[in-house]
Amino acid sequence: MNYTFLPNTNIKISKICLGTMTFGNQNSETEAHSQLDYAFERGINFIDTAEMYPIGGNKHIFGSTERHIGTWLKKVSSQRENLVIATKIAGPNRGMDYIRKPLDFSKKNIHEAVNLSLKNLQTDYIDLYQMHWPERVMNMFGQRGLTKIDTNWQDNFFEVLTVYEELIKEGKIKHIGVSNENPYGVMRFLHESEKHNLPRIATIQNPYSLLNRLFEVGLSEICMREKVGLLAYSPLGFGVLSGKYLGEVKPTFRMAKFPQFTRYTGENTTKATQLYKELAEANGLTLVQLAEAFVHQQSFVTSTIIGATSLEQLKENIDAFEVILSDEILNEIDRIQALIPNPAP
Repeated sequence: MNYTFLPNTNIKISKICLGTMTFGNQNSETEAHSQLDYAFERGINFIDTAEMYPIGGNKHIFGSTERHIGTWLKKVSSQRENLVIATKIAGPNRGMDYIRKPLDFSKKNIHEAVNLSLKNLQTDYIDLYQMHWPERVMNMFGQRGLTKIDTNWQDNFFEVLTVYEELIKEGKIKHIGVSNENPYGVMRFLHESEKHNLPRIATIQNPYSLLNRLFEVGLSEICMREKVGLLAYSPLGFGVLSGKYLGEVKPTFRMAKFPQFTRYTGENTTKATQLYKELAEANGLTLVQLAEAFVHQQSFVTSTIIGATSLEQLKENIDAFEVILSDEILNEIDRIQALIPNPAP
């Protein structure tokens, strides 16, 4: 296992991060513990979750992902200092009023969210606390086209950072990050932290894969120049880059269970996936190996978040990171990207 550090910290993390959004819905508590045990045995010390998980959540299973991780952390409590736990606070989102009302980043709500996550995770501190998406309305989760400026949102970057400063001083969180952000938000957080000597965001968690390389436009330069690390999620594009959706879509597949997630279901996505599959096989690789090795090799990627619903999938995902792609393969990837650019934003 390869390791690095959360940018501008002394926290050592594995280059592979275990994503957990299936725990509590697609995976039982026992299955979750098995995945966590196996990942830790393979050297993964970095675990990512969120208060709103599991995927496809509702008020009846809200928080069960964190709770499953919490019972595991209790079981391996002697290893807590060797683990890096990241979670997230949910921003405004229709249909999630069962989390809290209103869903925003007010001082009251951030404290409430942190305290609930600490309780669910059965831990005294959170290593990396992230904002799952911004408060303001903006393009994310596959939206295309121009979004009107959100005139209802009030600039609160400074206020949010002051709340995190309090929580860091209390020892409840160690570092902060953003997720599903754009260049404006990242730069504003960095500016306010520098201007007022407030906590600095260490990471940004955004989608990045062969099917979505939009991070390379704007955000990659910011991350490299400002030393903010990308935690790349969906490196397999919701499982599409496993190649399984090129055949019969079985009822057990994630996008059969959650048809509302349409980011990776377009015609161009299928065409691009087929081309990447052919490229992988021509070079003696699986599509999973090609897709995850590509993300892993990018200089602005601090850690890649992988997820699975079975130990077999988890093993395949971890093993893929041992592959190093040649310049010739990378050039072919760029050729396909030029033919069908970012089919799943």
